[in-house]
Amino acid sequence: MKTSKYHIKLKAVLFLGSCFLALNSYGQDLQNYIDEAISNNPEIQKFQLRYDLASEKVNEANWIPNTEFSAGYFLSTPETRVGAQRARFSVKQMLPWFGTISARENYASSMADADYVEVTIAKRKLALSVSQFYYQLYEIRAKQTVLDQNIELLQTYERLALTSVEVGKASAVDVLRLQIRQNELQQEKEVLTQQSKGFQAAVNSLLNREYDTAIIVVDTLELPMQDMQLSFEALSLNPELLKYDKLYESVTQSELLNQRESRPMFGVGVDYVPVAARQDMNPIDNGKDILMPMVSLSIPIFNNRYKSISKQNDLRQQEIESQKDERLNVLKAELAKAISQRNQARIKFETQSKNLQQARNAEEILIKNYETGTIDFNDVLDIQELQLKFQMSQIESVKLYYLQSALVNYLVNQT
Repeated sequence: MKTSKYHIKLKAVLFLGSCFLALNSYGQDLQNYIDEAISNNPEIQKFQLRYDLASEKVNEANWIPNTEFSAGYFLSTPETRVGAQRARFSVKQMLPWFGTISARENYASSMADADYVEVTIAKRKLALSVSQFYYQLYEIRAKQTVLDQNIELLQTYERLALTSVEVGKASAVDVLRLQIRQNELQQEKEVLTQQSKGFQAAVNSLLNREYDTAIIVVDTLELPMQDMQLSFEALSLNPELLKYDKLYESVTQSELLNQRESRPMFGVGVDYVPVAARQDMNPIDNGKDILMPMVSLSIPIFNNRYKSISKQNDLRQQEIESQKDERLNVLKAELAKAISQRNQARIKFETQSKNLQQARNAEEILIKNYETGTIDFNDVLDIQELQLKFQMSQIESVKLYYLQSALVNYLVNQT
């Protein structure tokens, strides 16, 4: 099978692009899940088989018209000077115009290139989906960890409250409120456990394995110090746009093939006629068989079909250009939105970090007041609720940051 140098280069570029989610901050676990999904996902296998089928069509393109064989027997034998003709045997082979087979192979190869881009797009979309579910799981499990910490904190406050009740510095109501708050946090944790099962099943579905197989996520995700500056020009390597380039090229090859097929076809052949020897006389070459080489030419005089195909190809290329421009505008909007939301996530994270630190300072003040015997457990619950709110918001901001980073990387083909 013939494979163009450009086809090989395209494969290399797109293969590198398919690994775009392997960022250092993503953790090895995520990349392992992405690799496993790409290896096992039935949808990827479907696109790969479609590409293999298109590649095989390059071999199919290397063909010429069938060789024609014919034979006939004279019921009424024509008499010639050297004897009677008994039968006629013919063989004929039509050949396409010079370059037609190469044009046909180039067209098939260009269609295979377009299908290869589809494989790459499917892999990248799958990697994006795995990443999105992964970060959803990270959010849930990070929140569960925070809830555990807050439940332990409330248990500590409960013991302080019980001690205060014994010395008459707090009421049993304070203890009950602390216990109620613990019950609420335990409920939130159990709800998150159920949500985790759903996202775990979704990841396993993409990996094509049992839905309840354990999914391991990193314990902590840190926001990078700064983000890479991006421009809309980075979208030029997105496979969704490269797909239109390959479709455009396939139409170009289709037109070249159409031009070749609109040329004449020529054929070569030979007729063989066995001759029976005359019995009544013996002329020179008596009974000599007839061998007649032949050439033929097939001219498409009525070529409106080829003119129409040329017009269709031109219109198709215009359509592809419009589709690419439309998709580029959509990708630009998605990139701008993703960058904006990622920036918003960073701003929220930094704000919640400041708020959390101030809430912890307030908690320290309350603890010191307890040492002097003047603790207010209403204030304790308020501060605890604030801390939990800020911690949850931080986790959500981290998740949002990485979700949008994954989308940005998908859009700009970043490695």
